Amino acid sequence: MENEIFKALADPSRRTLLDLLHASDGRTLNELCAPLEMSRFGVMKHLNQLEEAGLITTRKVGREKLHYLNAVPIRQIYDRWVSKYAEPWAIGLTSLKNELERETHMEIKPRHVNRIAIKATPEQVWQALTDPAKTSKFWFNCSIRSTWEIGSPFELWDNEGVKKAEGILLELDSPRKLAMSWRFVSFPNTESDSPSRLTWEIEPHAEFPSVSLVTVVHDEIEQAEQTAKILENGVPIVLSGMKTFLETGSTLVGG
Repeated sequence: MENEIFKALADPSRRTLLDLLHASDGRTLNELCAPLEMSRFGVMKHLNQLEEAGLITTRKVGREKLHYLNAVPIRQIYDRWVSKYAEPWAIGLTSLKNELERETHMEIKPRHVNRIAIKATPEQVWQALTDPAKTSKFWFNCSIRSTWEIGSPFELWDNEGVKKAEGILLELDSPRKLAMSWRFVSFPNTESDSPSRLTWEIEPHAEFPSVSLVTVVHDEIEQAEQTAKILENGVPIVLSGMKTFLETGSTLVGG
């Protein structure tokens, strides 16, 4: 996969498309064509290569296909190739600055969309997401607690006995989809944030057996600005940590 990523990044037009999505995420094909001096077909071809490399994701909202910068592989490149040599401020390179926009039909576009391929079945991914003993391996040493029923609460506790986040389970479709409201309870400057929504979508890969595509969407964040900033950087690390844990049994962050 890294070869595909570096190959995709080698083309200046594709880097321009990534720059455009970095400046404003969730753009349509028409919006991405406007700044480039090439045909619509040429832009589509470049976008397909970026999506195949995992550098962007797409979602349908109404009749439009929206394109999003995917932070997960960028984060993995940073972890492997940059972090050993860069100063701490380089982590800011993986922060995605997105503007909240509305479609003309008033549907709100998802603001943060991250996706990763994991060599594990949807059932294994689901267990990792809902088993406290497993979440502690990749979710910043935090264990999740819930009765796992729609409408029931959940809590995220660190290994020092501090509750970090809480919410309500909004949708539960094992092992394919989990939607939850989300509110931080022990992070500075999040006290006034309203609950946002975090949705996990798990699907088997269409081409590779025993590989799952895991997509995380964070939305409903109009009144949760600080929470959005924290999860913008945190979700890619959680996804990368989940991949590392399920594929190797080791941890990416912490002990």
